Amino acid sequence: MFSIRCRSPLWVRRGLRDTLTLFNLSLYPTFPTNSFPITYNMFGKFFSIRSNDIGIDLGTANTLVNVKDHGIVLREPSVVAINSGTNEVLAVGDDAKRMLGRTPGNIVAIRPLRDGVIADFEVTEAMLRHFIRKVNNGRRRSNPRVVIAVPSGITEVERRAVRESAEQAGAREVYLIEEPMAAAIGVGLPVQDAAGNMIVDIGGGTTEVALISLSGIVYSRSVRTAGDELDEAITQYMKRAYNLMIGERTAEDIKIRLGSAAPLPKETSMEVKGRDLVAGLPKTITITSQEIRDAMSDPLNTIVDAVRTTLERCPPELAADLVDRGIVLAGGGALLRGLDKLLREETGLPVHVAEDPLSAVAEGTGKVLQEISFLRRVTNTEAKH
Repeated sequence: MFSIRCRSPLWVRRGLRDTLTLFNLSLYPTFPTNSFPITYNMFGKFFSIRSNDIGIDLGTANTLVNVKDHGIVLREPSVVAINSGTNEVLAVGDDAKRMLGRTPGNIVAIRPLRDGVIADFEVTEAMLRHFIRKVNNGRRRSNPRVVIAVPSGITEVERRAVRESAEQAGAREVYLIEEPMAAAIGVGLPVQDAAGNMIVDIGGGTTEVALISLSGIVYSRSVRTAGDELDEAITQYMKRAYNLMIGERTAEDIKIRLGSAAPLPKETSMEVKGRDLVAGLPKTITITSQEIRDAMSDPLNTIVDAVRTTLERCPPELAADLVDRGIVLAGGGALLRGLDKLLREETGLPVHVAEDPLSAVAEGTGKVLQEISFLRRVTNTEAKH
């Protein structure tokens, strides 16, 4: 068996140690490896991950993690399953989401963020710690520098809660960047130019509308109406129209399969299963895309009003820029069919859907990590050591 005893720098010793471990494995298949981690790309991923620069899109529905020089390496639901008796975390992310609405009495699946802000501090901290360790290959003593995207309309108390959650999860420095700025950077808008750029980021908990110029937000409006509110509107419609109770996942599936913001060339339908509120028994009904569009009209009008309000506050010079540049849609809500058409009709401006709207904010956090001076310009909070 090989061993290492030398006075070389720590990173050299660890690299050699992993090399010899792999060599030992070829000689001794039963060689114990649980004493230290081995990465599958030892000299690439292992060392660059140690740069400890991480960007996080801490969303109400999903959390995305962008590691510097590696891009987005994690994309999981913002859900945590805990044992209500012991407060033990049982599952995080995809595994926990599969438990929503299906857990026994002693297990609770929790969404620790609501309307874009932290609703449960301790569970959010546990979730962040889990994701940070996961992208760092399970190493517990990892103290990364972290950039977190937050809604532009949150209070200072809510900002402090996000910052403290990240610090308690092990971050050595924490920067907060407003979501619309991160989204604009992520989709490639020239935010440093002396020209107007308009971004509409529709997430799970909030819709962020912002005018950006010269690396700053000229005006922004944040409304707590977004994907979750559309799901809730569908749930309430099913109760009113059919006396049918459906779960969160079913409502989201209906939105994805039938949802639209404008009339479709061909209306579609689907079967929906739930519980009859009168008989108390399982029931199956058929609904149409037009029904779902009507059900979502109120939250969609709220989003349109937020865009209108922002345009009304736009300085004349920037308004002239928007006539040519138009509006860019990002976030999961941008995938709703016909939303670009609806906004085009309501504003008279060109409307473009980002190439990868779900990743826009996370891509933006990754880009600002590349240059610390730019990071400090576009973040509105000092690093916390």
